[in-house]
Amino acid sequence: MNHQRHNAPVHTVTIDAAVTQGPLETWRHALGHGGINPYPLPDPVVAGVRSLQPRYIRVFLQEFFAVYPEHDRYDWTLLDPYMEALAATGASVVAAITFKPRVLYPEIDHAIWRPNDVGEWQRLIAALVTRYSVERVIVTHWEIGNETDIGEDGGSPFLIPDPEDYAEFYRMTVEPILAVFPAAKVGGPAACWIDNEPLPGFLAHCQRTGIQLDFISWHLYSDSPARHALGVQRAKELIAGIPGTRPELFITEWAKGFPHVLDAEGRSTGHPLSVEDMAFESRVAAITAASALAMLEAGVDWAFYYHIWDQACDPEAFRPFFTAKGVSHMVRHWNEVPHRFGLFGVGAEVRPQFFAFKLLGQLGSERLGATSGNETLQVLAGCDDGVQSTLIVNYGEAGSDDSIVELDHQHVAPGRKLITMYRIDNDHRWDSDTLEMHPVERRETFTEGAFRCQVWVPRDSVALVRIEDLS
Repeated sequence: MNHQRHNAPVHTVTIDAAVTQGPLETWRHALGHGGINPYPLPDPVVAGVRSLQPRYIRVFLQEFFAVYPEHDRYDWTLLDPYMEALAATGASVVAAITFKPRVLYPEIDHAIWRPNDVGEWQRLIAALVTRYSVERVIVTHWEIGNETDIGEDGGSPFLIPDPEDYAEFYRMTVEPILAVFPAAKVGGPAACWIDNEPLPGFLAHCQRTGIQLDFISWHLYSDSPARHALGVQRAKELIAGIPGTRPELFITEWAKGFPHVLDAEGRSTGHPLSVEDMAFESRVAAITAASALAMLEAGVDWAFYYHIWDQACDPEAFRPFFTAKGVSHMVRHWNEVPHRFGLFGVGAEVRPQFFAFKLLGQLGSERLGATSGNETLQVLAGCDDGVQSTLIVNYGEAGSDDSIVELDHQHVAPGRKLITMYRIDNDHRWDSDTLEMHPVERRETFTEGAFRCQVWVPRDSVALVRIEDLS
């Protein structure tokens, strides 16, 4: 490793404290959870999420919560503790409506979206919103459906690819939401990608009819920060023709790509790959941080990293509303080849990507000018209350090199300073109990208007450098 460092290229990153670029809104990165089982977040996970201070958490309200077991009877036994655990994180909730009561949908078929009694469906929705938006102030946003372009393959029981069908499902569902809770924000359709129907066609419908649409939503799992940014750019193009206040742009699920076994030429074989050790590689944090920066730069309103806590799937919980094929799909994806996207593993063990969000949240509230001369070194700098911080992500889709980064700080106030450097790498520099990171360096120094320092940033790693005023 020492030989590697002595021979590593040196790249300069310039941060200019005199160049401010407005608010730094890293809080636009929120979290997502659910869809797999009805278990509430365990206390250690609640505490960990609370430390990140997300403003929103997006969740699925699946049929396995069994809130409507028979006509005119509501049962909140399973959903209440689930929602209360989410509320304990301090975040507000964006709730995706994905349940499908057997009494309203007696046939198991994800292509059937219209209930056998629309009025009864609307009374159920009204009761749901009353409980979690009015009586308990937990849910502020209601998302209609989840991955309605692929149905069971996306983990929920509604397949509604036709824009006009989705528009009717949306209309009959948001009417009782807004009647009970007029302040609610409503949107959808949580498509697998921004260009997938019913999203573009649904937007055209909203433009024609003027139906309330507060946000549009889509998903993406990709190792490409550029593709994450592209989704935001495409969304801006799609909403350009909508009159009045534009709907906000919500990526209600995002994460790195699904890993696959590769052949001798490096091509995907199509066979899913999931190894526990891989979930703790710093590359996951690097992809997460690089994509988060790309979406911020593109102008996303809210991006919900999926997900908080890895879970196992009980097939019996899905059999009442999923086909045998759909159940098999869920078992394969979450039990046999679990995706391990979680900030926390099944046993609540913390993962590197948790710390990517922790470092992102330490950048401050005002953005500073920062430039990198290397395309695989993404940087974002901010300041707040006498602390200047720079986040460096060393990640490239085609690979990157181990590097020494020299930070050239311009227009730093002169005086006594404390420099603290953190790094997310494969040495796991954190305390799993306190969820605090161990600094790789902490020292006092003095600055005279400009200041240079160096930090080792190996490939597929994330570093944060803080300069704190001690004068």
